[in-house]
Amino acid sequence: MTVAEQVALARAAAYKLAVLPTETKNRGLLRIAEVLLDEQDAVLAANATDGEAARTSGLGESLYKRLLLNERKLQIIVDSLRSVAALRDPVGEVLLRRELDDGLELGQVRVPIGVIGVIFESRPDALVQIASLAIKSGNAVILKGGSEAKETNRLLHSLLVRALSETDPAFDGAVALVEGREEIGSVLTMDGQIDLMIPRGSSELVRYIQDNTRIPVLGHADGVCHLYVDESADPGMAIRLTVDSKTQYPAVCNALETLLIHEERTDLLPDIARALKGVELRGCAETRRHIDAAPADESDWSAEYNDLVLAIRVVPSLDAAVDHINRYSSHHTDAIVTADGARAEQFLSRVDSSSVLWNASTRFADGFRYGLGAEVGISTGKIHARGPVGLEGLTTTKYRIVGEGHIVADYADGRMTFTHRDLS
Repeated sequence: MTVAEQVALARAAAYKLAVLPTETKNRGLLRIAEVLLDEQDAVLAANATDGEAARTSGLGESLYKRLLLNERKLQIIVDSLRSVAALRDPVGEVLLRRELDDGLELGQVRVPIGVIGVIFESRPDALVQIASLAIKSGNAVILKGGSEAKETNRLLHSLLVRALSETDPAFDGAVALVEGREEIGSVLTMDGQIDLMIPRGSSELVRYIQDNTRIPVLGHADGVCHLYVDESADPGMAIRLTVDSKTQYPAVCNALETLLIHEERTDLLPDIARALKGVELRGCAETRRHIDAAPADESDWSAEYNDLVLAIRVVPSLDAAVDHINRYSSHHTDAIVTADGARAEQFLSRVDSSSVLWNASTRFADGFRYGLGAEVGISTGKIHARGPVGLEGLTTTKYRIVGEGHIVADYADGRMTFTHRDLS
């Protein structure tokens, strides 16, 4: 089947999904969970094949870690499917009811976006997460995974299609998988049929998509995340949050890349350095007065390492920390450690990022952890959706007017007047 044919089927499916009952969508998601558990051995075998090929080809360590699945990760995927099924369906939610005049009522409701294209690298679990959110929010989805996960993606897609077809024929064509660079080139030209593109991967991938399509693009290019240790920070908390933010999973976009520390708390640097076992440290001149670290240069402050590397800078004040973050951050996720609520509120208000945290690890910036069930991606833009994008981020709105033969001429001529009264 050609890409054009797949997209045409997805467009047809999107119109059916938009009005599909919540119960049917939930049954589809729960059936996918059952099938994945039944076929666990086959999924892990396909992933092992991809992993072996990736090792042979010299795939980078960060992408390699994202590629691999195991029983625990597969259980997380299944739990995520069940979590999305349990979420409130946003489609049809009434956001506004307004009486325009007697017998003339305006409503604003949530509706699906339509057909969404998602291009992602390495992580085959993303395929299931993205598809589940698309299904629950009533959207059809065109998926393109990285070639490094080819066998896993093919099998997961076939299992999804099987589970959905066993649930309801309305799902036919709703989840498509395309492969190859030529196919992606075709997808990016289909601005009349695909409503939104979401790239998940490297900054190079995101910028390529943004530069080569007229389809609206939602996503983020980099994840340059900061943790600022304020002068009133609890020492043990500062160390725990630094270690978790940096080392719990360094290959992801919400991992810590730069640690900022108030000049009055440089006494914590030796303990922080000891706790960061195996992490390469790069520091400013003041940092290197207290610990052994390589010199940091200007490029380190805006670097997304996705690895066990951390830049450290000593700053003289909260203002300096906020200024540094707003200058060098990718506006993804930034956190403060402090016992001072007023200073924390300043940080949370002034730092211009999609997620800001007080006394919590940057790794919490995630759709599943936010209770969104899963995420289709994280957006650092300010239009439509920002932060982890879950179900509501995959919807738009529609205005509906119900009248009794009302015409505009009566209002233009002054025979009738608007009441504009908001209703409960």
